[in-house]
This record gives sequence, C-alpha cells and structure tokens, in this order.
Amino acid sequence: MTDNKLDGPRLAPASGGPAKQLIVFLHGYGADGNDLIGLGSQWQSLLPDAAFVSPNAPEPCAGAPMGRQWFPITFRSQDEFWNGVNDAAPILNAFLDAELAAHELDISNLLLVGFSQGTMMALHAGLRRDKAVAGILGYSGMLAGPENLKNEIKVRPPVMLIHGDMDEMIPVDALHGACQALGDANVNVQWHISRGIGHGIDGDGLTLGAQFVANALKGDASSE
Repeated sequence: MTDNKLDGPRLAPASGGPAKQLIVFLHGYGADGNDLIGLGSQWQSLLPDAAFVSPNAPEPCAGAPMGRQWFPITFRSQDEFWNGVNDAAPILNAFLDAELAAHELDISNLLLVGFSQGTMMALHAGLRRDKAVAGILGYSGMLAGPENLKNEIKVRPPVMLIHGDMDEMIPVDALHGACQALGDANVNVQWHISRGIGHGIDGDGLTLGAQFVANALKGDASSE
C-alpha cells in the first residue's frame, strides 16, 4: 500500500533560528530516510541556517522488507524507471510544496539531494517544476527517460552528479549518459567520478557535494 503523505527524520537549523534554506534528501531503493539524514549532521556547520529532512519513500520495498521504495524495480529496464518516476513524482512534489509552505520558504531556497533511486526522483521532479529549485545533487544514480527531457524540461537549476567508477548496481556509464542529456537540454551540470568506489559515497564525494550545495544556495553553483 502506498502512503501518499511522506515524512521522515529531520534536523532543525543549527543556528537555532527559523530555516532560511531547506535541503531534502531522497534515499535509494530499499533504504529509508535514516540512510541520508546523517549527511545533514555533517553539513550543518557549513549550512547553519538550513533545515534538513529525509522523507521515507511512499511504498514498502518488496526487495528489502525493512526498507522503502519510490517505485518498484523488477526488470531494471528504462521503461520501468520511466513509469516509476512519473508515478512517484506527484507524491514527492506534494511533499516539497508542503515543506516549503511549513517553513515559509520560496522554492529558490530548496535543494534536492538524491542517492540512487532518489537521484532519479530528484532529477525527474526537479527539472519539471514550474519554478527552479536552487540545485540538484545526485549520487550514484541515473536520469530516467533521457530522450524525453528536452520536450518536458521546465526549469534548469544547476546539477552535480557524483558516481563511483566501481558501482556494481548502477554502472558509471549512467553518469555520462545523464550528463549528455542534461547538457543537450542546456542544464549547467558538473560531475565527479570517485575512483575505486562502488555504490556509495566517499569522503571526496561528500566534500564536493557540500561545496556544491552551499554554492547553489548562494546562487553561485558554478564556483569551484
């Protein structure tokens, strides 16, 4: 059964004041919100005015009974990924709208961070909003339906993709394919390949991601 109202672990701004930015973590297949909220703890010193939330995906995961999924993965086919992101996007967008309203923030102060299936969701939803988020950071993921992006894209927030070259779940070729499609759609996309890393995030990936997030929320995501 799908739960259309998302929630998950949260971190209030380290500054103690109201949130000036909102960072939403979108976890991977078979995990839950606890999988990524720890990144917020590591980034709080850099982003003291940011609130962090890591919602649990809407469906129980058949492949990992204790985990959640944004959509089922059975055949690992492009059609399945494309149908999945389209089915789950309205639930994610409703959550994002509610969170922005609760924090009284404009979408320009929202940044999406995804891992694996969560990266698919961040890219799909974040590029089709009526107004642009501050940025999209994707780890170990892919772009679902790349051939559809040019016709459907509405906004072009800066994007950074980070992927391990030893990823056994989603091969690093997915990063190159996503960057090609994003570039063809005139999206400002940066990328980094983590050498010797599988389906996970290493220290360099965390550092580069944090820098991208901070720059994007300042409107300067192209800075090194």
